[in-house]
Amino acid sequence: MIESITILSGHGKKGDNEAVERIDFKMGDVVSIVGPTGSGKTTLINDIELFADGTTPTGRSVLINGLLPLPEYRDNPACNPIALITQHTTFLSDLPVGDFLRAHARIRSNVAVDGDKLVQQTLDFANQLTGEPIIPTSQMTELSGGQTRALLIADATIICNTPIVLLDEVENAGIHRTRALELLRMHKKIFIFVTHDPRIALLSDYRIIMKQGCITDVLYANEEERECSVKVRRLDDLLTKMRDKLRFGERLTSKELEGVL
Repeated sequence: MIESITILSGHGKKGDNEAVERIDFKMGDVVSIVGPTGSGKTTLINDIELFADGTTPTGRSVLINGLLPLPEYRDNPACNPIALITQHTTFLSDLPVGDFLRAHARIRSNVAVDGDKLVQQTLDFANQLTGEPIIPTSQMTELSGGQTRALLIADATIICNTPIVLLDEVENAGIHRTRALELLRMHKKIFIFVTHDPRIALLSDYRIIMKQGCITDVLYANEEERECSVKVRRLDDLLTKMRDKLRFGERLTSKELEGVL
């Protein structure tokens, strides 16, 4: 059983040693990786997904439960404890959503599973993250970006049931971010977000700061930031509401900004 994952420091783009020598992620942690574009955020989650062993360009190493990862984690996809959801996802299969999820459930499980039940649980989860409901008869290639990301998050959480989920800038897909974090926390996994979104960053337990390819700091949420997150949520909810009105051809009024500006 996986209880923790550890990153041992490497070096940045210029060869400088990272300021943080070790980061330990424990089950239930929700973590954000933040930094400017090109600072090495995606490279960091790639190191995690690859179980880096000091041979990647960053020189980082990854441990599972304080030990070197088991070979089967790398060699057997069914045993891989990490799911990576990127911002660029396309489906080669044109199966209906229900058939795709049912087939994936059979592949991922070594025991008999109730495929229909897992499909429904996955769809119920996904449809809480997207404004466009996903139905089991929809073709995989017909899903919008938001639907796709919502379905993959639900699939990783329910069907794959991997203890570690990496999410690369999923806020760009239009999913309901706060609801996603609320649902994900209920599953007590390690969730690591690469994000530029203040809402996700402030709702995380802590955030890893990246600059020039290096991990430069780890900041834990404090009371003041938790108070800020409430205000950020209100602002973001307002913007989401305004965006939806524009999307559906409605007009905006100054009244909607009362109490905010």
